[in-house]
Amino acid sequence: MKPDSPRTEELPIYESLIRERGDVVEEARVVAEETQHQMTQALNGHAPVPQEPSPQQ
Repeated sequence: MKPDSPRTEELPIYESLIRERGDVVEEARVVAEETQHQMTQALNGHAPVPQEPSPQQ
């Protein structure tokens, strides 16, 4: 995030969208981290470990 951009605490519309629809940005971050971990293991020659799908909110 840019240093001059408003924080989410100052954006009531954004907060209400998160309450209504879920935090898509956070969900994308979690999926990206899981994917990065799986790709690191694949590149290191480790077999992937099946994971349960993340619970939907």
